Amino acid sequence: MRYRFAALMICALAMLAGRASAHTKSETHSAWQIAGSTVRLTFTVPDIEAKRLTPDGAMPSDAVLGGYLSARVSASAGKADCPATDDAQPVSAASGYRRFEFTFQCPAATGIRLHSDAFYDLAFDHVNFAQIQTADGGFTEQLITADKRTLDLSGGSDNRLQNAGFFEYVWLGVMHIFTGVDHQSFLIGLVLISRRLRDLIFVITGFTLGHSATLALAVTGVIRPHAEYIDALIGLTIALVGAENIAVATHKPRLVALGAAGLLFAMSAGRAAGLGGLPSLLVLGAGLFSANYLMISGHLRDAGRIRLLVTLIFGLIHGFGFASDLLEMRLPTGRLAELLVGFNLGVEIGQLTLVLGLIGVVAVLVRLRLAIPRPIVVDVGSAFLVGLGLFWFVSRSYA
Repeated sequence: MRYRFAALMICALAMLAGRASAHTKSETHSAWQIAGSTVRLTFTVPDIEAKRLTPDGAMPSDAVLGGYLSARVSASAGKADCPATDDAQPVSAASGYRRFEFTFQCPAATGIRLHSDAFYDLAFDHVNFAQIQTADGGFTEQLITADKRTLDLSGGSDNRLQNAGFFEYVWLGVMHIFTGVDHQSFLIGLVLISRRLRDLIFVITGFTLGHSATLALAVTGVIRPHAEYIDALIGLTIALVGAENIAVATHKPRLVALGAAGLLFAMSAGRAAGLGGLPSLLVLGAGLFSANYLMISGHLRDAGRIRLLVTLIFGLIHGFGFASDLLEMRLPTGRLAELLVGFNLGVEIGQLTLVLGLIGVVAVLVRLRLAIPRPIVVDVGSAFLVGLGLFWFVSRSYA
Protein backbone atom coordinates (compact mmCIF):
# COMPACT_ATOMS: atom_id res chain seq x y z
CA MET A 1 0.00 0.00 0.00
CA ARG A 2 2.78 2.44 0.77
CA TYR A 3 4.15 2.04 -2.74
CA ARG A 4 0.78 2.80 -4.21
CA PHE A 5 0.55 6.04 -2.24
CA ALA A 6 4.07 6.97 -3.30
CA ALA A 7 3.32 6.43 -6.96
CA LEU A 8 0.01 8.21 -6.57
CA MET A 9 1.66 11.37 -5.35
CA ILE A 10 4.11 11.27 -8.24
CA CYS A 11 1.14 11.30 -10.62
CA ALA A 12 -0.60 14.06 -8.68
CA LEU A 13 2.41 16.36 -8.65
CA ALA A 14 3.00 15.80 -12.34
CA MET A 15 -0.60 16.66 -13.11
CA LEU A 16 -0.69 19.81 -10.99
CA ALA A 17 2.76 21.16 -11.77
CA GLY A 18 1.73 22.61 -15.10
CA ARG A 19 -1.56 24.00 -13.78
CA ALA A 20 -0.74 25.33 -10.32
CA SER A 21 -0.67 28.92 -11.47
CA ALA A 22 -3.82 28.58 -13.58
CA HIS A 23 -7.17 30.09 -12.82
CA THR A 24 -9.67 27.63 -11.39
CA LYS A 25 -11.73 28.01 -14.54
CA SER A 26 -11.49 30.07 -17.70
CA GLU A 27 -14.45 32.38 -18.06
CA THR A 28 -15.58 35.75 -19.41
CA HIS A 29 -18.89 37.60 -19.37
CA SER A 30 -20.83 39.31 -22.12
CA ALA A 31 -23.99 41.45 -22.15
CA TRP A 32 -25.85 41.72 -25.47
CA GLN A 33 -28.62 44.30 -25.92
CA ILE A 34 -30.86 44.03 -28.99
CA ALA A 35 -32.68 47.22 -30.00
CA GLY A 36 -34.35 46.77 -33.37
CA SER A 37 -31.55 46.10 -35.85
CA THR A 38 -28.84 47.39 -33.50
CA VAL A 39 -26.83 45.03 -31.32
CA ARG A 40 -24.78 46.48 -28.47
CA LEU A 41 -22.24 44.28 -26.71
CA THR A 42 -20.34 44.77 -23.46
CA PHE A 43 -17.59 42.18 -23.09
CA THR A 44 -15.91 41.79 -19.69
CA VAL A 45 -12.56 40.01 -19.31
CA PRO A 46 -10.88 39.15 -15.97
CA ASP A 47 -7.26 40.31 -15.84
CA ILE A 48 -6.04 36.74 -15.48
CA GLU A 49 -7.75 35.83 -18.76
CA ALA A 50 -6.41 38.92 -20.54
CA LYS A 51 -2.85 37.87 -19.62
CA ARG A 52 -3.29 34.72 -21.69
CA LEU A 53 -2.74 36.89 -24.77
CA THR A 54 0.90 37.67 -23.97
CA PRO A 55 3.71 35.08 -23.97
CA ASP A 56 5.22 36.48 -20.76
CA GLY A 57 1.91 36.81 -18.93
CA ALA A 58 2.05 40.62 -18.88
CA MET A 59 -1.11 42.71 -19.08
CA PRO A 60 -1.93 43.47 -22.74
CA SER A 61 -2.71 47.01 -23.84
CA ASP A 62 -6.24 48.16 -24.68
CA ALA A 63 -5.30 48.09 -28.36
CA VAL A 64 -4.11 44.48 -28.20
CA LEU A 65 -7.02 43.17 -26.14
CA GLY A 66 -9.58 45.23 -28.06
CA GLY A 67 -8.18 44.05 -31.37
CA TYR A 68 -8.27 40.43 -30.23
CA LEU A 69 -11.93 40.71 -29.21
CA SER A 70 -12.93 42.67 -32.34
CA ALA A 71 -11.67 39.84 -34.53
CA ARG A 72 -13.65 37.23 -32.56
CA VAL A 73 -17.05 38.68 -31.59
CA SER A 74 -19.75 39.37 -34.14
CA ALA A 75 -23.44 39.42 -34.93
CA SER A 76 -25.43 38.49 -38.00
CA ALA A 77 -29.01 38.74 -39.27
CA GLY A 78 -30.11 35.92 -41.51
CA LYS A 79 -27.20 35.23 -43.84
CA ALA A 80 -25.78 38.75 -43.66
CA ASP A 81 -23.15 39.95 -41.23
CA CYS A 82 -23.80 42.91 -38.97
CA PRO A 83 -20.86 45.33 -39.45
CA ALA A 84 -19.37 47.05 -36.43
CA THR A 85 -20.03 50.79 -36.39
CA ASP A 86 -16.72 51.56 -34.66
CA ASP A 87 -13.65 49.97 -33.12
CA ALA A 88 -13.84 48.32 -29.70
CA GLN A 89 -14.21 50.99 -27.03
CA PRO A 90 -12.57 50.38 -23.62
CA VAL A 91 -14.78 51.46 -20.72
CA SER A 92 -14.32 51.54 -16.95
CA ALA A 93 -14.63 48.25 -15.08
CA ALA A 94 -14.27 46.91 -11.56
CA SER A 95 -10.77 46.27 -10.25
CA GLY A 96 -9.35 43.08 -11.75
CA TYR A 97 -11.39 43.29 -14.96
CA ARG A 98 -11.22 44.85 -18.44
CA ARG A 99 -14.35 45.86 -20.33
CA PHE A 100 -15.01 46.77 -23.96
CA GLU A 101 -18.11 47.94 -25.79
CA PHE A 102 -19.11 47.11 -29.38
CA THR A 103 -22.00 48.21 -31.58
CA PHE A 104 -23.19 46.24 -34.60
CA GLN A 105 -25.71 47.52 -37.14
CA CYS A 106 -27.66 44.69 -38.74
CA PRO A 107 -29.46 44.87 -42.11
CA ALA A 108 -32.64 43.50 -40.48
CA ALA A 109 -34.16 43.16 -37.02
CA THR A 110 -35.04 39.48 -37.43
CA GLY A 111 -33.02 36.28 -37.48
CA ILE A 112 -30.28 37.76 -35.30
CA ARG A 113 -27.43 35.48 -34.24
CA LEU A 114 -24.64 36.26 -31.76
CA HIS A 115 -21.17 34.76 -32.03
CA SER A 116 -17.97 34.66 -29.97
CA ASP A 117 -14.69 32.86 -30.67
CA ALA A 118 -12.81 34.72 -27.92
CA PHE A 119 -10.37 32.70 -25.77
CA TYR A 120 -11.27 29.25 -27.12
CA ASP A 121 -7.97 29.24 -29.02
CA LEU A 122 -6.22 29.81 -25.66
CA ALA A 123 -8.37 27.64 -23.35
CA PHE A 124 -10.62 25.08 -25.01
CA ASP A 125 -12.68 24.64 -21.82
CA HIS A 126 -13.40 28.39 -21.72
CA VAL A 127 -16.99 29.44 -20.91
CA ASN A 128 -18.64 32.78 -21.64
CA PHE A 129 -21.67 33.67 -19.54
CA ALA A 130 -23.87 35.67 -21.91
CA GLN A 131 -26.72 37.91 -20.75
CA ILE A 132 -29.11 38.82 -23.55
CA GLN A 133 -31.78 41.51 -23.52
CA THR A 134 -34.03 41.14 -26.54
CA ALA A 135 -35.88 43.87 -28.42
CA ASP A 136 -39.18 43.01 -26.70
CA GLY A 137 -37.65 43.52 -23.25
CA GLY A 138 -37.07 39.83 -22.51
CA PHE A 139 -33.98 38.76 -20.60
CA THR A 140 -32.17 35.43 -20.86
CA GLU A 141 -28.79 33.98 -19.90
CA GLN A 142 -26.97 31.42 -21.99
CA LEU A 143 -23.60 29.71 -22.14
CA ILE A 144 -21.21 30.22 -25.05
CA THR A 145 -18.79 27.29 -25.10
CA ALA A 146 -16.23 25.81 -27.47
CA ASP A 147 -18.90 23.44 -28.79
CA LYS A 148 -21.56 26.13 -29.14
CA ARG A 149 -20.13 29.50 -30.09
CA THR A 150 -23.20 30.92 -31.83
CA LEU A 151 -26.51 31.81 -30.18
CA ASP A 152 -29.51 31.87 -32.49
CA LEU A 153 -32.18 34.26 -31.20
CA SER A 154 -34.61 33.77 -34.05
CA GLY A 155 -36.45 30.81 -32.52
CA GLY A 156 -36.36 31.83 -28.88
CA SER A 157 -36.04 28.20 -27.78
CA ASP A 158 -32.30 27.81 -27.69
CA ASN A 159 -31.69 29.01 -24.16
CA ARG A 160 -29.11 26.53 -22.89
CA LEU A 161 -29.81 27.38 -19.29
CA GLN A 162 -33.57 27.56 -19.19
CA ASN A 163 -34.11 24.60 -21.49
CA ALA A 164 -30.99 22.51 -20.84
CA GLY A 165 -31.54 18.82 -20.23
CA PHE A 166 -30.65 16.85 -17.12
CA PHE A 167 -27.56 15.31 -18.69
CA GLU A 168 -26.22 18.70 -19.79
CA TYR A 169 -26.09 19.73 -16.14
CA VAL A 170 -24.47 16.41 -15.30
CA TRP A 171 -21.75 17.24 -17.81
CA LEU A 172 -21.44 20.77 -16.40
CA GLY A 173 -20.79 19.25 -12.96
CA VAL A 174 -18.16 16.90 -14.39
CA MET A 175 -16.36 19.77 -16.10
CA HIS A 176 -16.46 21.83 -12.91
CA ILE A 177 -14.17 19.21 -11.35
CA PHE A 178 -11.99 18.71 -14.43
CA THR A 179 -11.38 22.46 -14.84
CA GLY A 180 -11.11 23.32 -11.14
CA VAL A 181 -7.47 22.99 -10.13
CA ASP A 182 -8.22 23.92 -6.52
CA HIS A 183 -10.90 21.23 -6.15
CA GLN A 184 -8.57 18.69 -7.75
CA SER A 185 -5.78 19.68 -5.35
CA PHE A 186 -8.05 19.17 -2.36
CA LEU A 187 -9.16 15.74 -3.56
CA ILE A 188 -5.55 14.68 -4.05
CA GLY A 189 -4.82 15.89 -0.54
CA LEU A 190 -7.63 13.69 0.80
CA VAL A 191 -6.21 10.67 -1.00
CA LEU A 192 -2.72 11.42 0.26
CA ILE A 193 -3.86 11.75 3.87
CA SER A 194 -5.71 8.40 3.76
CA ARG A 195 -3.46 5.50 4.67
CA ARG A 196 -6.15 2.86 4.18
CA LEU A 197 -9.12 2.35 1.89
CA ARG A 198 -11.43 2.74 4.91
CA ASP A 199 -9.92 6.14 5.67
CA LEU A 200 -10.43 7.23 2.06
CA ILE A 201 -14.09 6.18 2.22
CA PHE A 202 -14.55 8.22 5.40
CA VAL A 203 -13.05 11.42 3.99
CA ILE A 204 -14.78 11.20 0.60
CA THR A 205 -18.12 10.51 2.34
CA GLY A 206 -17.72 13.54 4.60
CA PHE A 207 -16.69 15.76 1.69
CA THR A 208 -19.64 14.59 -0.42
CA LEU A 209 -22.18 15.16 2.35
CA GLY A 210 -20.81 18.63 3.02
CA HIS A 211 -20.72 19.97 -0.52
CA SER A 212 -24.09 18.41 -1.38
CA ALA A 213 -25.73 20.23 1.52
CA THR A 214 -24.36 23.70 0.81
CA LEU A 215 -24.77 23.31 -2.96
CA ALA A 216 -28.49 22.82 -2.37
CA LEU A 217 -28.73 25.62 0.21
CA ALA A 218 -26.92 28.13 -2.00
CA VAL A 219 -28.76 27.38 -5.23
CA THR A 220 -32.19 27.45 -3.59
CA GLY A 221 -31.39 30.81 -1.99
CA VAL A 222 -31.44 29.72 1.65
CA ILE A 223 -27.83 30.88 2.06
CA ARG A 224 -25.96 33.27 -0.24
CA PRO A 225 -22.28 33.52 0.77
CA HIS A 226 -19.75 36.01 -0.57
CA ALA A 227 -18.05 34.25 -3.49
CA GLU A 228 -14.73 35.98 -2.84
CA TYR A 229 -14.67 34.64 0.74
CA ILE A 230 -15.38 31.11 -0.45
CA ASP A 231 -12.59 31.14 -3.05
CA ALA A 232 -10.09 32.17 -0.36
CA LEU A 233 -11.31 29.58 2.15
CA ILE A 234 -11.04 26.82 -0.46
CA GLY A 235 -7.34 27.65 -0.68
CA LEU A 236 -7.11 27.41 3.11
CA THR A 237 -8.68 23.92 3.14
CA ILE A 238 -6.01 22.73 0.70
CA ALA A 239 -3.24 24.13 2.91
CA LEU A 240 -4.74 22.55 6.04
CA VAL A 241 -4.91 19.08 4.49
CA GLY A 242 -1.22 19.35 3.62
CA ALA A 243 -0.41 20.77 7.06
CA GLU A 244 -2.12 17.83 8.77
CA ASN A 245 0.09 15.42 6.84
CA ILE A 246 3.17 17.34 7.97
CA ALA A 247 1.98 17.45 11.60
CA VAL A 248 1.42 13.67 11.64
CA ALA A 249 4.67 12.86 9.80
CA THR A 250 6.87 15.08 12.00
CA HIS A 251 5.03 14.29 15.27
CA LYS A 252 5.00 18.03 15.96
CA PRO A 253 1.34 19.03 15.71
CA ARG A 254 1.80 21.83 18.26
CA LEU A 255 4.42 23.59 16.12
CA VAL A 256 2.40 23.22 12.92
CA ALA A 257 -0.78 24.39 14.67
CA LEU A 258 0.98 27.44 16.10
CA GLY A 259 2.37 28.32 12.69
CA ALA A 260 -1.05 28.13 11.01
CA ALA A 261 -2.79 30.02 13.81
CA GLY A 262 -0.06 32.65 13.90
CA LEU A 263 -0.43 33.44 10.21
CA LEU A 264 -4.21 33.67 10.42
CA PHE A 265 -4.18 35.74 13.60
CA ALA A 266 -1.71 38.14 11.96
CA MET A 267 -4.01 38.49 8.95
CA SER A 268 -6.96 39.09 11.27
CA ALA A 269 -5.07 41.82 13.11
CA GLY A 270 -4.05 43.36 9.81
CA ARG A 271 -7.66 43.47 8.66
CA ALA A 272 -8.70 45.09 11.93
CA ALA A 273 -6.02 47.73 11.26
CA GLY A 274 -7.53 48.41 7.85
CA LEU A 275 -5.02 46.54 5.67
CA GLY A 276 -7.70 44.78 3.63
CA GLY A 277 -8.39 41.11 3.11
CA LEU A 278 -11.15 38.92 4.54
CA PRO A 279 -13.29 40.09 7.49
CA SER A 280 -11.29 40.06 10.71
CA LEU A 281 -13.68 37.80 12.63
CA LEU A 282 -13.81 35.30 9.77
CA VAL A 283 -10.02 34.97 9.68
CA LEU A 284 -9.86 34.84 13.49
CA GLY A 285 -12.38 31.99 13.51
CA ALA A 286 -10.44 30.20 10.78
CA GLY A 287 -7.30 30.49 12.92
CA LEU A 288 -8.98 28.99 15.98
CA PHE A 289 -10.45 26.16 13.93
CA SER A 290 -7.13 25.44 12.19
CA ALA A 291 -5.17 25.32 15.45
CA ASN A 292 -7.63 22.96 17.12
CA TYR A 293 -8.00 20.78 14.04
CA LEU A 294 -4.25 20.31 13.64
CA MET A 295 -3.72 19.67 17.35
CA ILE A 296 -6.49 17.06 17.57
CA SER A 297 -5.61 15.19 14.38
CA GLY A 298 -1.92 15.24 15.26
CA HIS A 299 -2.44 13.54 18.62
CA LEU A 300 -4.96 10.89 17.56
CA ARG A 301 -3.57 7.47 16.81
CA ASP A 302 -6.36 6.76 14.32
CA ALA A 303 -7.84 10.00 12.98
CA GLY A 304 -9.76 8.33 10.15
CA ARG A 305 -13.20 8.68 11.75
CA ILE A 306 -12.79 12.26 12.91
CA ARG A 307 -11.72 13.22 9.40
CA LEU A 308 -15.24 12.40 8.24
CA LEU A 309 -16.45 15.34 10.35
CA VAL A 310 -13.57 17.59 9.32
CA THR A 311 -13.97 16.89 5.60
CA LEU A 312 -17.71 17.46 5.99
CA ILE A 313 -16.87 20.98 7.18
CA PHE A 314 -14.44 21.41 4.29
CA GLY A 315 -17.12 20.08 1.96
CA LEU A 316 -19.50 22.79 3.15
CA ILE A 317 -17.00 25.38 1.90
CA HIS A 318 -16.35 23.65 -1.43
CA GLY A 319 -20.10 23.25 -1.95
CA PHE A 320 -20.48 27.01 -2.11
CA GLY A 321 -17.69 27.02 -4.69
CA PHE A 322 -19.57 24.41 -6.75
CA ALA A 323 -22.68 26.59 -6.51
CA SER A 324 -20.99 29.67 -7.97
CA ASP A 325 -21.55 28.57 -11.57
CA LEU A 326 -25.18 27.71 -10.98
CA LEU A 327 -25.87 31.00 -9.19
CA GLU A 328 -24.56 32.85 -12.26
CA MET A 329 -27.02 31.00 -14.46
CA ARG A 330 -30.33 31.89 -12.78
CA LEU A 331 -31.76 28.42 -13.05
CA PRO A 332 -35.44 27.97 -13.90
CA THR A 333 -37.20 27.69 -10.53
CA GLY A 334 -39.58 25.01 -11.76
CA ARG A 335 -36.69 22.61 -12.44
CA LEU A 336 -34.34 23.42 -9.56
CA ALA A 337 -34.48 19.97 -7.98
CA GLU A 338 -33.85 18.14 -11.26
CA LEU A 339 -30.97 20.36 -12.37
CA LEU A 340 -29.42 20.45 -8.91
CA VAL A 341 -29.37 16.65 -8.77
CA GLY A 342 -27.85 16.54 -12.26
CA PHE A 343 -25.08 19.01 -11.44
CA ASN A 344 -24.29 17.29 -8.13
CA LEU A 345 -24.22 13.89 -9.86
CA GLY A 346 -21.77 15.32 -12.35
CA VAL A 347 -19.54 16.58 -9.54
CA GLU A 348 -19.52 13.09 -8.01
CA ILE A 349 -18.70 11.48 -11.35
CA GLY A 350 -15.86 13.95 -11.78
CA GLN A 351 -14.48 13.19 -8.33
CA LEU A 352 -14.63 9.43 -8.80
CA THR A 353 -13.10 9.66 -12.26
CA LEU A 354 -10.19 11.70 -10.90
CA VAL A 355 -9.49 9.36 -7.97
CA LEU A 356 -9.99 6.12 -9.90
CA GLY A 357 -7.95 7.43 -12.82
CA LEU A 358 -5.03 8.17 -10.52
CA ILE A 359 -5.32 4.75 -8.89
CA GLY A 360 -5.27 3.15 -12.33
CA VAL A 361 -2.08 5.00 -13.26
CA VAL A 362 -0.65 4.02 -9.87
CA ALA A 363 -1.21 0.35 -10.64
CA VAL A 364 0.81 0.73 -13.82
CA LEU A 365 3.64 2.54 -12.03
CA VAL A 366 3.77 -0.10 -9.30
CA ARG A 367 4.15 -2.79 -11.92
CA LEU A 368 6.98 -0.79 -13.48
CA ARG A 369 8.65 -0.48 -10.05
CA LEU A 370 8.78 3.31 -10.22
CA ALA A 371 7.63 3.86 -6.63
CA ILE A 372 9.65 5.59 -3.90
CA PRO A 373 9.14 5.38 -0.12
CA ARG A 374 5.86 6.86 1.06
CA PRO A 375 7.31 9.15 3.80
CA ILE A 376 9.35 11.07 1.22
CA VAL A 377 6.38 11.46 -1.08
CA VAL A 378 4.12 12.55 1.78
CA ASP A 379 6.57 15.22 2.90
CA VAL A 380 7.13 16.61 -0.59
CA GLY A 381 3.48 16.38 -1.61
CA SER A 382 2.22 17.94 1.61
CA ALA A 383 4.67 20.82 1.35
CA PHE A 384 3.49 21.37 -2.22
CA LEU A 385 -0.17 21.48 -1.12
CA VAL A 386 0.59 23.81 1.78
CA GLY A 387 2.44 26.23 -0.48
CA LEU A 388 -0.21 26.10 -3.20
CA GLY A 389 -3.09 26.44 -0.74
CA LEU A 390 -1.50 29.36 1.11
CA PHE A 391 -0.77 31.12 -2.17
CA TRP A 392 -4.41 30.87 -3.18
CA PHE A 393 -5.66 31.81 0.29
CA VAL A 394 -3.51 34.90 0.68
CA SER A 395 -3.81 36.12 -2.92
CA ARG A 396 -7.59 35.67 -2.94
CA SER A 397 -7.94 37.23 0.50
CA TYR A 398 -6.32 40.45 -0.67
CA ALA A 399 -7.67 40.43 -4.23
